[in-house]
Amino acid sequence: MKKTFSALSLATLFLTTATCVLAAPNVEEIVNKANNAAYYAGKDGKALVDMTITDSQGRTRNREFVILRRDDKDGGNQEFYVFFRKPSDIRKTVFLVHKYTDKDDDRWMYLPDLDLVKRIAASDKRTSFMGSHFFYEDVSGRGINEDKHELLEDGDKFYVLKNTPKDPVSVEFSFYRVWIDKKTFLPMKAEYANKADKPYRVVEALAVEDIQGHPTVTKSRVQDFTSGGETVSEFSNISYDLGLDASIFSERYLRKPPKEVYR
Repeated sequence: MKKTFSALSLATLFLTTATCVLAAPNVEEIVNKANNAAYYAGKDGKALVDMTITDSQGRTRNREFVILRRDDKDGGNQEFYVFFRKPSDIRKTVFLVHKYTDKDDDRWMYLPDLDLVKRIAASDKRTSFMGSHFFYEDVSGRGINEDKHELLEDGDKFYVLKNTPKDPVSVEFSFYRVWIDKKTFLPMKAEYANKADKPYRVVEALAVEDIQGHPTVTKSRVQDFTSGGETVSEFSNISYDLGLDASIFSERYLRKPPKEVYR
């Protein structure tokens, strides 16, 4: 009986271990699902964004803009069109992004006061977006193929991933950790470490709502521990699957905003 019990125990242990191995999450699968949840809700989308910028001395500035998005397919190339409504000194400024999965994104900025279309270099993607604590790259998201991903924690509520840049010279951080909600797969927090491996920047979701069946971040914040201050973005009038025309996301509409940004 003892031998039979031992054999059964070993068999049970083996099966349990094998099941755990099979059930263990795949890092790339988590990354892909998180990327789709954060940036590919619906085939296209639109939102009104109210941005409040607070500096280290507590002084505030506001930005209001409409953002349009169109996808080729889930996880594929995308296009973003950002039209600024307020304040008056940047009204009608337009930011356009063509995001690619296999090469650097193309970015343009239209400056109405100068009637000038400016290309934003790939090297500038991690610089301030219109004076805020968000970066240009934050608007369309960082390409998932630009980092090596490691699962640090598989907790009750979150997957915690460590992401290390494949080209460390091109960025100001050494790595960043992301907390991904296990139910929605939305990234809820990203903590960036500087070259000394100390946290210096945090981007987090403060509110999430269900919009047309898609879990959607409706309020987010970025904090900069180096310069001080923070920027909070609140999203409203969110809608998906509008059937946005591809022509909207072309240089032609930088000077002549489409009717969709006024509705």
